Amino acid sequence: MEINFSKMSGAGNDFIVMDNRQCTISLNESQIFALCTRRTGIGADGLILVEPSETLDFSMRYYNADGKPGSMCGNGGRCAAYFAWTTGITGKTASFQANENRYDAWVTGTERIKLKMTVPDDFRDNFYANGFSCHFVNTGSPHTIIYTEELDTFNVEDAGSAIRNNSELFPEGTNVNFLEVTGPDRISLRTFERGVEAETLACGTGAVAAALMSYRLGKVPSTNVTVTVRSGDTLEVAFSDDMREVFLSGPAKEVYTGTVNV
Repeated sequence: MEINFSKMSGAGNDFIVMDNRQCTISLNESQIFALCTRRTGIGADGLILVEPSETLDFSMRYYNADGKPGSMCGNGGRCAAYFAWTTGITGKTASFQANENRYDAWVTGTERIKLKMTVPDDFRDNFYANGFSCHFVNTGSPHTIIYTEELDTFNVEDAGSAIRNNSELFPEGTNVNFLEVTGPDRISLRTFERGVEAETLACGTGAVAAALMSYRLGKVPSTNVTVTVRSGDTLEVAFSDDMREVFLSGPAKEVYTGTVNV
């Protein structure tokens, strides 16, 4: 079966996006894994199917690079909204469903998307995992947070893998974020992503988690936080004082389009 796709990037998080509004695309775990595998496949951090919704503009079905269904992906959601706009599915404002939650998105500039996130929950402060002082919050995906003053040289792969696979603390796994506060309203972030099982160049829900936890702990004074990710791009996280209204903004673009034979 030949399938048309778009390769998209959200601040360095890359995705294979397919229009499945006709519900003709059915991929199994091994096929998605093969498509997302770099060098031998298209290569991506995840795969997104844009599907019909009975009540909203569309539904987003997200799979991690390992081929398994994923929790919410913030940059993936922004890319899906950009894809929907550029293909004429929606205008510059869109509402879509992902994991039974509603998300609203806006095209705010050239290749720039703003996404309203769900209300964060399950805040946990000051616990230890694998020898690291940690914090935790669920922003649509589970995120463990570790502060460091040596972010550039930190061994993200080893520490991230160990904590992600700490089944005693995280029976379903966790994403692991290492961050450094670099200014009054600025953070630098590196993320080890569950489902990719490696460091990625960006993580949207991770950027949200990092900004919210830094505000909660008094490490940043502002409710508008700029997060620099591994790609060098920046994401903006804006939220209300009670952290219930949360918005993620940043770049999203189509890298190329193609057809793949599955």
